[in-house]
Amino acid sequence: MTGAAKPEAAELQALLRRGYDALSRGRIRDASECCRQVLKIRPDLVQGHFLTGLVALEAKDRKTAFAAFASVTRLQKDHAAAWAQLAKLFMSDGQVKRADKALAEAIKNTPQDPLVQDLLGTVYSMMGEHGLAQTWFEKATASQPNHPAYLQNLANNLVYHGRTDEAETVFRRIIEIQANSPQAHWSLAGARKASDREHIEQMDELLESNPNARLQAFYYYAIGKELEDLEDWGAAFEAFSRGARARRKTVAYDEAAEIEMFDFLEETFTADWLNDGSGGHDSPAPIFVLGQPRTGTTLVERIISSHSQVHSAGELQQFSLAIRRLSKHQDPRRFSAAFFASAVALGPDKIGAMYLQSTAGVRGETPRFVDKLPQNYLLIPLIIKALPNARIVHLTRDPMDACFASYKQLFADAYLHSYDLEEMARHHCRYRRLMDVWRDRFGDRFFDISYEATVSDLETNARALIRYLDLPWEESCLQFHALDKAVATASAVQVREPVHTRSIGRWRRYETQLAPMLATLAEHGLAQDG
Repeated sequence: MTGAAKPEAAELQALLRRGYDALSRGRIRDASECCRQVLKIRPDLVQGHFLTGLVALEAKDRKTAFAAFASVTRLQKDHAAAWAQLAKLFMSDGQVKRADKALAEAIKNTPQDPLVQDLLGTVYSMMGEHGLAQTWFEKATASQPNHPAYLQNLANNLVYHGRTDEAETVFRRIIEIQANSPQAHWSLAGARKASDREHIEQMDELLESNPNARLQAFYYYAIGKELEDLEDWGAAFEAFSRGARARRKTVAYDEAAEIEMFDFLEETFTADWLNDGSGGHDSPAPIFVLGQPRTGTTLVERIISSHSQVHSAGELQQFSLAIRRLSKHQDPRRFSAAFFASAVALGPDKIGAMYLQSTAGVRGETPRFVDKLPQNYLLIPLIIKALPNARIVHLTRDPMDACFASYKQLFADAYLHSYDLEEMARHHCRYRRLMDVWRDRFGDRFFDISYEATVSDLETNARALIRYLDLPWEESCLQFHALDKAVATASAVQVREPVHTRSIGRWRRYETQLAPMLATLAEHGLAQDG
């Protein structure tokens, strides 16, 4: 190294250190400036492009992240971490084939870095390949057995596979390593039934030293769940309420934009629209299970996928992503009036073909597959037009039970309306109105199935469901709880139990506290069904 090169290298290393430090502290602008300076000095520096990609991910600038990681792989073809990041980006865009290729590059040289191994596990989870995901999570935790984030991913995977006793051990291990681990405490509460207040008291103490609202929400929801286990209903509701208030502070729910979107849907997707123009793709393979979250969608999906001719593909984003890719719609909001406006003029055959192409890697080897994304109820007319031979199953549930079940669930980044009693109720009224519209216009094109009726009389309703799907009856559909397949939803623990009716009318234990929700539903002409 020449004398002139040494100061330059030292300057670059100092800038990179500052950039990583700024990123770790959430100072995105400072980290970006460090990246800019690094690449100005050395435009071909691999570490500079990689850091740029990480900063872009944190800033939710996907375009820059794609470009940065692609630059890394051009400059260093065996950079496993960049290939893994590209695989994750491709998967989140629904580009499964490109994700597969990036994964192949990432694992070509048997990556030993636990960060890369953990990331590969995450990508395989996104693909629904939970067995392969487990392999990589186990490698990451073997390399770094005391790393809480890697252990959390492994434990979540064990829950998905129904191995809750093993998962509980890992959650407790995380808490032993780092007592203030909100997500581990929340996951532990969900993985088993509380029998005493020991864990609740531990979380109460940790709450006192946690000013961050997002982290507080994990503790409050966990405490609420365990207090429910102990049938301390009043204290449980207070915990859920505090958790919801904490989480509501951290999300940007735009109710006016949601109202605009629902109005646009109702005004635009009419029977005349459906009958105008070309037809869609003729594949009968997809089965869409949809509705509101926490209404039995996972239960019904498990009944269907217990059939030998059906594969569970999980909660797929591919249909809406097909619309985004074809229309080049860039708005980061998942659904909006503008998003649906971009879909109106698209060829339904192209939407259908792209959906089938992008799901090819995740829909298994069976003739049929289930796409269980609840929010697809918004897309029912588009699904009908793009995939006229697909089957659509819509879950119905008592509005109060449905609303309360969402209110007491801490979601990741969806269902932002669910953290306020009245916002939750108003959203539910909009949803019910829209489904009434779809039923009036397209009611012969989808199948309503009641959660209450199904858990009260499983065989009658399961047989009607399988008949609607034009499948021969199989007794295995009644043994869904014994199905040896991973479940990556909030219902991962519950659906491994035989069917029960314990959740019907559960909201009534909180009738006084839920008065604002009940009043809002009644005000909009929607009283409880039961």
